[in-house]
Amino acid sequence: MSRTTQIFCASTLYGAATLAAALDAGLFEPADRRLLLVGNDAAVPETAPALDAMPGFARIRERFDEVLSWNGTIAPFHPRGWSPRADDVPMWERYVRLLWGLGDDGIRLVVQSVHADPALAVCRLFTDAPVDVYADGLMGYGPTPGKIDPLVGTRVDRLLHPGLVPGLAPLLLTEFGVPSEEVPAEALTKVLGELAQDEDALADVADGAERPALLLGQYLSAPGLLTGHQEEELYLRMVRGAVALGHRRLLFVPHPAAPARRPGRLSEEAERLGARLTVPERPVLAEAVFQRVRPALVVGCFPTALFTAAGLYGLPVARVGTDTLLARLAPYQNGDRVPLTIADALLPDLEDAAAVADRRTPAPEGSANLAALLRAVGHTMQPRIHPELRADAEQYLSRHLDTRTWRYFKRRRLTSLALPGGVPAQLSFLPRNATVRRLARRARALTGR
Repeated sequence: MSRTTQIFCASTLYGAATLAAALDAGLFEPADRRLLLVGNDAAVPETAPALDAMPGFARIRERFDEVLSWNGTIAPFHPRGWSPRADDVPMWERYVRLLWGLGDDGIRLVVQSVHADPALAVCRLFTDAPVDVYADGLMGYGPTPGKIDPLVGTRVDRLLHPGLVPGLAPLLLTEFGVPSEEVPAEALTKVLGELAQDEDALADVADGAERPALLLGQYLSAPGLLTGHQEEELYLRMVRGAVALGHRRLLFVPHPAAPARRPGRLSEEAERLGARLTVPERPVLAEAVFQRVRPALVVGCFPTALFTAAGLYGLPVARVGTDTLLARLAPYQNGDRVPLTIADALLPDLEDAAAVADRRTPAPEGSANLAALLRAVGHTMQPRIHPELRADAEQYLSRHLDTRTWRYFKRRRLTSLALPGGVPAQLSFLPRNATVRRLARRARALTGR
């Protein structure tokens, strides 16, 4: 009988912590070997530390028999830009089995973003391996970002997720009937606490008498969500908003995968407003800051860390800039739309002092209607993947489309899908007319719009 080997794929320290928590909670069957496959998919991997080089990784390392490098395996190819050609899959599988010492082991894969490389590439290498998918952030609540090859999608047994929004069920991979399972919050908090023990870059901040406001940097300009200038302006809004709420100590933590940037303008703006801003000298996991510093307020645009701060650590949080990004995000089906929508609907605006103080959602019905809103957004993003959600989308748009909820939709998108709100009511028959729709598509092709 051949050995069984579980291969866990991770590219972020938070993702690896999610896997460790799932292991601690007994969510995986016993195996002869457990391997952690580390990938660094930053735009320029050489300039961003891999997760196995970050403080605290040694504690996660203890749960695995061996740590492997995906970047080293496929060098000189980039993890986000390479996948084996169909004809080359048998050759690559033999190579990887030899390199990793797998022999004829039975393989089970545990990956994150199964719709994209590098996770998709790994799944394609082991054509018969069953797959578990884990979501370490809010994207699991949205639709699968694109159609997945049925030869991969039908192999997925379950979706593991940390349950950051209580009562909300993930939509990811439901087109394949994949059930979801929560990683217990207590297990995840325990692992994140272990990581914080090895974080010495926060000693000076943690020892201060006044708890700082934590400003969370994000990976925005590198993937083209914002320009570099716009991203910096977003962080300046965080500085001004936090100071306006009375915070005089600020801690800015850049995203670990974001390109290095000088915090000069942020520090100057904080000093001008009578505050002091500190930036750690090296990348720091936001959850380590929650554990070691217990910030007085956590501010961000739409990072997952806002929800771990509120849900796992009970810290006050505020979001900023979600309305701007919702307006600019393109194409409409961009996977970041769902995290943006959740943050905008559930978290108080930094510039609304009363809402931040009361930890109030933007609209009284925000939480109650969130599931219905996400079904409507999910169908609008991926109508071909989730046609069964059309009736839900029509119902939501007919009843709840107003000056506030319009930010989650685009009139042009609703028009192209013949959904309520797409065109004035007296012209609502037009999108359903096959001739009109054909002419509209031809006109868009000619104009390039």
